[in-house]
Amino acid sequence: MSNSENNKRIAKNTLMLYIRTLFVMVISLYTSRVVLQVLGVEDYGVYQVVGGLVAMFSVISSSLSSAISRFITFEIGRGDMERLKRIFSTSIIIQLCLCVIVALAVEIGGLWFMHTEMQIPAGRLDAAEWVLHCSVLTFCINLLSIPYNACIIAHEHMKAFAYVSVVEAMLKLGILFLIIYSPFDGLVTYAILLTLVAALIRLAYTVYCHKHFEETKTKLIFDKSIFKEMSGFSGWSFFTNTNFILNNQGVSMLMNVFFGVTVNAARGLATQVENAVLQFVNNFTTAINPQITKSYASGDLSVMHTLVCRGAKFSYFAMLIMALPIICESETILNLWLTEIPNHTIIFVQLSLIMGMCDSLGASGYTACAATGKLKRYSLIITPIGLLEFPLTWLFFAFGAPVVSTYYLYIFVKILVLIARMFLMRDMVGLKVSTFVTSVFLPVIFTTVIAIIPSVLLLNLLEPTFYRLFLSVIVGVLSVSTSVLYVGMTPTERTAILGKVRHIIKTKK
Repeated sequence: MSNSENNKRIAKNTLMLYIRTLFVMVISLYTSRVVLQVLGVEDYGVYQVVGGLVAMFSVISSSLSSAISRFITFEIGRGDMERLKRIFSTSIIIQLCLCVIVALAVEIGGLWFMHTEMQIPAGRLDAAEWVLHCSVLTFCINLLSIPYNACIIAHEHMKAFAYVSVVEAMLKLGILFLIIYSPFDGLVTYAILLTLVAALIRLAYTVYCHKHFEETKTKLIFDKSIFKEMSGFSGWSFFTNTNFILNNQGVSMLMNVFFGVTVNAARGLATQVENAVLQFVNNFTTAINPQITKSYASGDLSVMHTLVCRGAKFSYFAMLIMALPIICESETILNLWLTEIPNHTIIFVQLSLIMGMCDSLGASGYTACAATGKLKRYSLIITPIGLLEFPLTWLFFAFGAPVVSTYYLYIFVKILVLIARMFLMRDMVGLKVSTFVTSVFLPVIFTTVIAIIPSVLLLNLLEPTFYRLFLSVIVGVLSVSTSVLYVGMTPTERTAILGKVRHIIKTKK
């Protein structure tokens, strides 16, 4: 497939995912407002912290998910259908076994931790247990979906995600009306209904894959050699993903132990805003990642290097254009969005988005390193650096530091990880550090500095009102777009983008 065809496919898939994300984001933000209003700050915090307790075990599933996605995408790039079938079949059996192991571990360890260490409001322990059980079941359902989702991404059928995600969002919207009028406990009802939605979505993806992808129709056969390869890859991926889990769910546990469930509610809302914005970035990386892996599989490293640099740079730009107005107008936006704003939510939202911008620079780099299938060195270097966040947070909290300090520590650790990843890409896939700095870091820094100046001036000139919010969005989008076009892009990229815009305008005329 030519570069032109690859670019068109990436653009088409990204557009499909953007349309889906915009729709889903609007519904998700609305549902969050109503859920917080119906459940209350304490119950919402309970759901966040108990769900996070289950999510801590996702370090295992995340590792295998990375392995499954990499092996399926790599094999499609090679074109070996028989081996692809064996990979998919082995993946399903692995996930089934993992479901049993994780369910037992969470039910035993999770219940013990909930009863002995967590701060659960009086009278809500039974409801919290229901949340735990439902979260475990939902977790297992999602585990079984991983091989099917990996096939959809590897085959670049992004329209499936677009359609099914819309259905999922509508189902979750329907849940709101049920919990509002339900005579039963709202928190318990919410947890049970979310599990039912997960089961329906799992069924939808399975049916789609059976209809479109030959490898998903195969009989379940366990291939020991493939399992050994996946285990080697996922073992180091497990090591790497440990820092992600500890830095997210682990830190949430620390926040609960030191500050209580109200802080967990604020963190949950901030994470939801960050995830909503990150979805726009993930749409691009989801579309471009298969091309990075396939380029490596075919031995075309020059194309791979270009995709990695553009993926990092444009992921950051997509994040910046969404995040800048929200960071500037967090208080006004949260007042419009929520009926009650938990303490610390505003600063958590702002710092979460800055963390997300740092994260967006590294996704394509990880994909490039993972494409090699050799993660030992990557894991041994990145994981110890990434793990600094959890013990540093624990230490700072123990010595009386404010809860917001964990976000500053996380940003510091993210920067260290980005620097280390540049040198790893040089050694693993031959991408020079100087190339990444000049192609990604410098354009990103200059673009950001220029883009934020108009927004900062506007904040200092006008009082916080709905009128200023409207102007901030317009000014933020225009300033980022202009600086990206004339500072962040290369002349070739700018010519291609402007040419595409002119073509669209002429077509509509």
